[in-house]
Order: sequence, then structure tokens, then C-alpha cells
Amino acid sequence: MVCMKHGRVAALAMLLAFLGAARARADRPLSLNEAIRMALEKNSDLVIERESVTAATANVSGAQGAYDPVLHLNGGWSRSQEPVNSVFSGAPLGHLGPEVEITQAGGGIRQYLPTGGSLDLTADGLKQTTDGTLFLLSPAYGTHVGLALRQPLLRDRAVDDIRLRQRVARADEGAAMASLRRSATNTVAAVERAYWRLVAAGQGLAVREDAVRLAEQQLAETQSRIQTGALPSTDLSQPRAELERRRGELLADRETAARAQSALKLLILDDADAARWLEPLTPTDSASVAPESVDPAGALEQALAGRPELDEARAALEVRRAETARAKSGAGPSLDAVMSYDRFGLTGTPNPNAFAGFPPSAEPGGSGLGDAISGLSDGTTHAARVAVELGLPITNRTARSAVATAQSAERQAEASLLQERKAICAEVLDAAAAFETAAQRVAAARAAREAAQTQLDAERDRFESGRSTNFLVLTRQNDLSRARLDEISARTDYQNARTDLAVATGALAQVHGTEVTVPGH
Repeated sequence: MVCMKHGRVAALAMLLAFLGAARARADRPLSLNEAIRMALEKNSDLVIERESVTAATANVSGAQGAYDPVLHLNGGWSRSQEPVNSVFSGAPLGHLGPEVEITQAGGGIRQYLPTGGSLDLTADGLKQTTDGTLFLLSPAYGTHVGLALRQPLLRDRAVDDIRLRQRVARADEGAAMASLRRSATNTVAAVERAYWRLVAAGQGLAVREDAVRLAEQQLAETQSRIQTGALPSTDLSQPRAELERRRGELLADRETAARAQSALKLLILDDADAARWLEPLTPTDSASVAPESVDPAGALEQALAGRPELDEARAALEVRRAETARAKSGAGPSLDAVMSYDRFGLTGTPNPNAFAGFPPSAEPGGSGLGDAISGLSDGTTHAARVAVELGLPITNRTARSAVATAQSAERQAEASLLQERKAICAEVLDAAAAFETAAQRVAAARAAREAAQTQLDAERDRFESGRSTNFLVLTRQNDLSRARLDEISARTDYQNARTDLAVATGALAQVHGTEVTVPGH
């Protein structure tokens, strides 16, 4: 029975050892750069921003598509016999009007020009059959080809609706790219802060564990002295109470460390990584502090040149400027130059019903549609036109109101850009000051921790020689724990201040070499 009991105990010990080893293997070492890379790949906000850029790029292409040539085709058949109240109706005897049957087909190409004009090429042909006596040919075959150009000279010359859409689409694309960069910067900054929070939580947990160990040592030493009669038994209550208090702080810090783990995992994992959510993360980077000087002038210059918020504000201003230009272009008089040239072809069979008193002036050549098409080349029947068309709006209050509204929106966008620049300047200077102060706080916290360690060592020496008490030793231990936690907090604040400075200057993504890209850009 005893052997079986010892066997079960040994098996349980082996199982616990195996589980401990498995848990040790499950720890996931993680560097800061790896965490940032994972966040940029998994972050849903960045997925949305990338899709916004893709959509904005498609809109640019769509706006440029207005200059794609448009082909239009048409065809039809009609038969009509309309009454004509005239002795020259050409209707057969006993009819109020001639019957006309037409089969027609045609097409054309329209091309909008970057100058605001349009170019139209048209071609069509028809077959006409009639019993009217005033028609020379039946069936008759007619063809036509023409070229027409319309070019605005005043209104819509500088900016028209097509060019407005193009400018707005390009500005929106720039704004989408800036928004993507801003979202990436915010993601990197959030990962950095969460990473250093996890590092601080782990270091703070070690401080609490050391404090518990020191309290256990003090309790054991007090028990030893009570057994030898050097101390009364009542002195045992103080180190025991302090030990339980520190155990409570240790449990609270373990929860803080677990929450720090979850906060970082939330940024770098997705729901498909179910197994990795259970892996404890072990940061491999330490919160080192290297005193650095900040050049305020250089930091301001870098921020004003690289902050994505300014690019977004500039894009909004460009949209307003385009709208103002369009409103001004549409407010003046219209003056269009119009030019066109057409050629015609006609052939067919002499109309057997034609009135004999009106013979044709010339005998048409050929009798089919092909002959009518060939007739386009000789140019004997053609038409040319050159004209200008002037439109003078009277009062034009709607257009003037549109100009005033667009100008007001443009001035608001300019004010918003100026306000954003001022806010960024203040943010950079505040971040630079906070960064320099954080480095000084780390040095002060380090000195305080060293002094607390010296005081504890001295107090322990006095306690061993009987010249001190449990209260003073435990107080010095608490002072050292607070000093160590203050130094950890100062180091974390230094890392966060460095992150804030990089965000303020717009250089955070470049620091880690994590510039986000969009396929096709």
C-alpha cells in the first residue's frame, strides 16, 4: 500500500513537472518590431483604410474615364402617310399624302477633350421608298458623314465638371493615403505603449515577488529570534501581516500583467489565432534609456513636412479650391466656338411615280447603298460651318451665390489647415519637453532606488545587531519596492515619451521601417 502511495505521488510529481515544462515551452518570445509587424498585418482598421485607398484610386481612374471615346449606334424603320393640305402634296390620286418608308442605320463617336470641348464624328445611311410624285428617286439611298467640334472660350474653359471630378478624386486619393499613414502611425504607437506596459507589468511583478520573499525572510528571522528568546512572541504579528499584504499586492499585479498581455494580443492577433491567444507573451526588448537631445527647430520642420494630418487638411483645401475654380468658371458668360463639316451621298432608282413636269437636274450615278457611300468621296455635296455662340446671363444670382459659397468654404479650409499646423507645433514642443523631462526622471528614480537599497542594507545590519525593529526593516523594504516601481514607471514613461515625440514629428513609421503600402501604389 505504501509503495502504491509513493508511486502515485511520484506520478503526480512527474505530471506536474511535465505540465510546467509544457507551459515553459508555450511562452512566446516577442520583440517589439515583430509585434509591430504582426499588428500592421492583423489590424482591421488598416484593412479598412487600405480598402479606402483602393476605392479612391478607382475613383481617380473613373474620373479620367470621362475622356474615353463613346460609341453610339442606332437603327430603325418607319412607314408614314401624313395628310398634306396642299396641291403640291405629291400624293397619288385619291390620297391625302404620299406614303414614305424609311430604313435607317447610323452611329458615331463622341470624345470629350481636356480643354473642355467635345469632338463628334457621325455617319449614317438610309433607304427611302415612296409613292409620292415629288420625289425624284424611289428607292433612294442616302449617306452622311460629319465631324463637329465645340470648344468653350469663356465659361467652362478653365474648369468644367469633368476636370472638377478629376481634381476632387485625386485629392481624395491623397487624403485616403494620408489617413492610412495616420492609422498606421496610431497602430504602431498603440503597440509600442502596450508592449512597454507589458514589460513594466513583468518587471513590477518581479518587484512584488521580491517583496514577498523579503517579507518571508523577515518572518522566518523573527520566528528564529522568538525561539531563542531574543524577541517577544508579539513581534511575530507585524511581519506576518506585512507578508499577507504584499501577497495581496502580488495577486493584484498578476491580474495587471494578465490584462497587459490581453491588451497587446488584442492589437497583434486576430480571432483565427485561437491557440496563440493562450500563449503567454514574453517581451525580449528591454526599456533601455539613452539620453538624447532634441532639436526643436528640426523637429518642427520634420513634423510640418511629414505629418499625415497636414496632408489630409491640404487635400481638403485642394477640393475647396477646385470647387471655387469651377464656380467661377461657371459664373461668366458663355462663348463657344463651333465648327463642323459634313458630306452627303445620294443615289437610287428614278421614281416611276415622279411628276413628269419636274425632271431631275442631274441623273444620279448608281442605284444602291454602296454607290451612295462611294459618292461621299467626291465632295460634290457637302456643308461646312464655323460659328461662335454667345450667352449673356442676366443677373446670374445663382452662379454668384455658388461662387460666394465656394469661396467661404475655401477660406474655412485654409483656416483649418492653419489651425492644424499650430496644433502640431504645440504638440511637437510639448512632446520634446516631455521627452527631456522623462529622461531626467529616470535618472532621479535610479538615484532614489539606489539610496533606498542602501538604507535597507543599513537597517538590516542594525536589526541583526539588535538596534532596529521589524517595523523599520519592513518600512525600508516598502521604500525600496516603491523606489523600484517608480524607476520602472519612469522608464516606461520615457519609452512612451519617445513614442509621443516620434508621433508628433511624423517619424514613427520610419523609425521601425514600417511604411504601409497598398497593392498597385
